Amino acid sequence: MNPLVSIIMGSTSDLPVMEKACQFLEEMQIPFEVNALSAHRTPAEVSDFARNAHLRGVRVIIAGAGMAAALPGVIAAETPLPVIGVPIKGSSLEGLDAMLSMLQMPPGIPVATVAVNGAQNAAVLALQIMACGDAALMQKVIDYKQGLKGKIVKANQELARLEYKYKV
Repeated sequence: MNPLVSIIMGSTSDLPVMEKACQFLEEMQIPFEVNALSAHRTPAEVSDFARNAHLRGVRVIIAGAGMAAALPGVIAAETPLPVIGVPIKGSSLEGLDAMLSMLQMPPGIPVATVAVNGAQNAAVLALQIMACGDAALMQKVIDYKQGLKGKIVKANQELARLEYKYKV
């Protein structure tokens, strides 16, 4: 089985953040892979990965990076696949530096960017991208969104049971 989503991070220190993407894809039963590649320490490997991911059946790349956050942009420059960047909080700038790095890509080299440490949303977006033209994946998106609605309905039922003297 080939991965449909490739989750890439600059180092394994990013795993606690990127694991949220892994957990979501696992829950959705979407084949994925996880690798550490560094735009600065392993540039040849990053280039090889980016140029060949689509040949292995990968459909979306999620790339997490902190600080200078070059990894998503370097991958986007060399792949025909959509790249979703996850800015990782890790410097004194609380991830703002990584986020701005991903947002400020030159024309023709887009990196879709989620919130700082937003790996789960990156995985949701990857599923939504792949669901275009795939009825089975679209149903997974629809079911997931319905589940979100159900959580809020349940939360409101629980809030209604809270008792306070001045709660009306």
